[in-house]
Amino acid sequence: MTDETPAPRPPLPPFDEAGARQKVQAAEDAWNTRDPQRVAGAYTPDSVWRNRSEFVTGRAEIEAFLTRKWEREQDYVLRKSLWAYAGNRIAVRFQYEWHDADGQWWRSYGNENWEFDDLGYMRRREASINDVAITEADRRIHGPRPEDERGVDIPLE
Repeated sequence: MTDETPAPRPPLPPFDEAGARQKVQAAEDAWNTRDPQRVAGAYTPDSVWRNRSEFVTGRAEIEAFLTRKWEREQDYVLRKSLWAYAGNRIAVRFQYEWHDADGQWWRSYGNENWEFDDLGYMRRREASINDVAITEADRRIHGPRPEDERGVDIPLE
């Protein structure tokens, strides 16, 4: 392996159910760090994203996008669930909670379609997301997922 060849990020495609679930949990764990550089490292250097109505290409743009996102979406915490998988693709549904600068809490619901390269890096991510205002008392996600909740599906509402 040369300096130009990235190290594999297992599990690698084609995904079986266990590998797909592992990939989804790894993504959830990384996003919950709110570390743009760490998260961007899971994507190919030329990864293409659609996030809501924004289009992003490459790790530098991903890092900049995530930096802006987590400045706006304060105390962000996420849950992801495997929806489907086949070959080098995984579909997930997710929910995350956050508050804005005014203290309004939100729950964001969405779906993502992921496509991976042969080394296990995500080369395409398409996310559709809707936001619902909630009260702080309505929150149900209060930090990264504890071990005993791993693999537990998220509720629809």
